[in-house]
Amino acid sequence: MIRLTIKGMTCMHCVSAVKKALEAVPGVKRAEVSLDKGQAVVEGEPDPQALLAAVRDEGYEAQIAG
Repeated sequence: MIRLTIKGMTCMHCVSAVKKALEAVPGVKRAEVSLDKGQAVVEGEPDPQALLAAVRDEGYEAQIAG
């Protein structure tokens, strides 16, 4: 499981866009995105850098949560 902190999401459309982008990354089994918490939880074995790139490509800031 990989937890990401995501900045810039303001609505459910944002959540949907981030979820779709994360789920398109190879190795992702499931992604849950929370607007309230500003984070995503990804299950599977994806490349963490690919996850960050996918979120950034959608126009949001992302980093691996410690």
